[in-house]
Amino acid sequence: MSESRAAALRSLLFASSAAGMLVAAPALAAEVPAEDGVVVTADQQQQPANLGTINVNGQLKKREPQSPEFVAPLLDTPRAVTIIPQQIIEQTAASSLQDVLMNSPGITFGAGEGGQPLADRPFIRGQSSGNNIFVDGLRDTGGQQREVFNLEQVEVIKGPDAVYSGRGSGGGSINLGSKAPQLNEFTNIGASVGTDSYLRGTIDSNMPLGETAALRVNLMGAQGDVPGRDSVDYDKWGAAISLGAGLGTPSSMVFSYYHLTSDQMPDYGIPLFTKIGVRTTDSGILDVPYDSFYGVKDRDYLTNEVDTFTFKAEHRLNDVATIRNVSRYSETLNDYIVTNPGDGGYVGRAADGTYWMKRGTKTRWNPVTTLANVTDVYGQFATGSIKHSYDVGVELSRERNRNATYSTYTTSGAACPTGLTTVSGSRPTAASALGADDCTPVYSPNADDAWTGVINRGPTSSNTTETIGVYANDSITLTERLILNLGVRWDQYSVSGVNATANQSAGVWTTTGYTSVPKRTWEFTNYQVGLVFKPTASSSVYASWSTSSTPPTISAGDQNASGGTGTGDLANTVLDPEDSESFEIGAKANVFNDRLALSAALFQTTRKNAAILVDVGDYEQVGEVEVRGLELGVSGSITPAWTVFGGYTYMDSELVKGACTVDNTVTPPVCTPSAFEGDSLANTPEHTASLFSTYRVTRKLTLGGGVYYTSDSFGGNQGGAGGGNNRVFAPEWTRVDAFASYDLTDRASLQLNVKNLTDEEYIIRTNGVHHADVAPARQAILALNLRF
Repeated sequence: MSESRAAALRSLLFASSAAGMLVAAPALAAEVPAEDGVVVTADQQQQPANLGTINVNGQLKKREPQSPEFVAPLLDTPRAVTIIPQQIIEQTAASSLQDVLMNSPGITFGAGEGGQPLADRPFIRGQSSGNNIFVDGLRDTGGQQREVFNLEQVEVIKGPDAVYSGRGSGGGSINLGSKAPQLNEFTNIGASVGTDSYLRGTIDSNMPLGETAALRVNLMGAQGDVPGRDSVDYDKWGAAISLGAGLGTPSSMVFSYYHLTSDQMPDYGIPLFTKIGVRTTDSGILDVPYDSFYGVKDRDYLTNEVDTFTFKAEHRLNDVATIRNVSRYSETLNDYIVTNPGDGGYVGRAADGTYWMKRGTKTRWNPVTTLANVTDVYGQFATGSIKHSYDVGVELSRERNRNATYSTYTTSGAACPTGLTTVSGSRPTAASALGADDCTPVYSPNADDAWTGVINRGPTSSNTTETIGVYANDSITLTERLILNLGVRWDQYSVSGVNATANQSAGVWTTTGYTSVPKRTWEFTNYQVGLVFKPTASSSVYASWSTSSTPPTISAGDQNASGGTGTGDLANTVLDPEDSESFEIGAKANVFNDRLALSAALFQTTRKNAAILVDVGDYEQVGEVEVRGLELGVSGSITPAWTVFGGYTYMDSELVKGACTVDNTVTPPVCTPSAFEGDSLANTPEHTASLFSTYRVTRKLTLGGGVYYTSDSFGGNQGGAGGGNNRVFAPEWTRVDAFASYDLTDRASLQLNVKNLTDEEYIIRTNGVHHADVAPARQAILALNLRF
């Protein structure tokens, strides 16, 4: 971490603590009884907003999706939707999107490989959904590792949801709800310290500016090491400013600015058995110590930067219609050089039997600029005895995505031992793109190896994506017990680009040319139909059908792709979008006086139209995968003192139709059916479960914790379905977290989190070909939380 950033973080933590000293003294407010016998102070009753997402009885507040596209309450929406509230984000000491989504079973994260950057890559119901992340209803583009300091809640929609989100993978989407200005005054401060050099400070201050205006400011600074990965550190800071006018009136406007800068040592985990050619574990992950780090501190880095400007205007036209417009301009940068332990291209064995590898790199310079605008008209009206809750809207967006790689030509690095016996690859010469020796032992790598070399950014390729979406959703109350939910959306999706070509010599790029990729345009229409029956006012059962379309530039797996053509005999053919459809039946109920929400769903999602090899030289769009499963969810309070949040997901995934395999040893060559048909999909574990629960033992003391479980999960990019030729998988794991909080006063509390309490060693994900990512080890975090 730079001295200036370290000083800035220390200042933020000092300011947090100093401000807290002004309010940490015990308040003199009288205690009054509340509902259900819970005692709260009069001051707490007067300022419930200061408690985040907890009501005055310590219970979870009911949350609803923020977007007007949800035309019915969650109870009456015929979809599996999980809303993770701010209370869970804070109580679990989450700092990243991956931390938050551990609380939503059925979601895993993919490794940064196969054209994908080092960025958030959530998989929902077996489908890569990295392009389906939204902030306040607008698509959040660009490769990022997202922070949570400015989040009010996280909404997860499961299954094909094109009527809500437009083009996508068919697995679902994630919407991040930002903190917004309010008309009551409050300031929340958090200052945290922990093991592994953990420091984090946050300030959330809301300041009314008259009767209908307010300013909200959120600040964050953090630094630390990744537990169990001693060489992997980070420092980051963020700011979010939101100014609202006309709040609480028929006409309101909110202007928001968000910034995040994150610098860290990137981590590509540990190698697979393919590195040495000998399978040393059943999973195929090499049996090296889990703290092994193969990067070079003198060279590797990862920088994420985000700047986002958002303007929202809303006006109530009459009792039937409200118009809402949201515009956004954003710039993101994903910039890194990372050592890939599986891509060195050369492994040798010394006379003493030790394995040595030459370090290889993955690099990316990827700035993205986005301009987006969404206009909605929504409201309610009646046609006779039939009631309608509707939303119609138009979405326009333009994204420019640039991409380049770096040379990492080594002029001086750690020497490779002489006389190595080649295990894999061929020993690079000084004339190669990698340059001189840069070796490290496979079983005991040294991140402190000295390195000097030439780092130049190569020529830039780019693509521009333009979209138009028109949609309508209607929740039709036919009778007191029967609701029909209808949705339709038409999208036009266009991509054009320029690809750069270059040669590299001794780390210096020479541009050889630029090739324009013609503009390709796809149009597709998707639907949702759902029927809801309400046995009681607080329960529902439903059945729904929904679809989604995935343009080939997205299904190709690289967010920088353009062109949309196939391979082989489809090289000059523009592919059709892949199509997903889902059937889902489920039930929801709010029980215990609406304190606790329960849900259950059975689903089947099928994705078709993937381009695969069906015969020698013959590709067709007939590839198909299927995921069937069960999902259970629970959220809320069992008693006024006992809160729970979590669920369970079972997924039975299958490659239904895969590519055939060409046998060139016979004449003529023969293409035999895929041997992987029937295999489960990558990043799709059969069982996932999570449960985070707290219990207020006394008026001041709350105890709790979380349990998280994931069964075996195949890695991706293995040439087949989940397992492929290598059959590499991340073994099952169970993680236990502990939580405790103690109220020092009615305005100050201490919170202790111990993550991975049992110090479980496990793999969070694996690429399947090159590397496996090690999960963080045990970490303890102590926070002082203040509110006034």
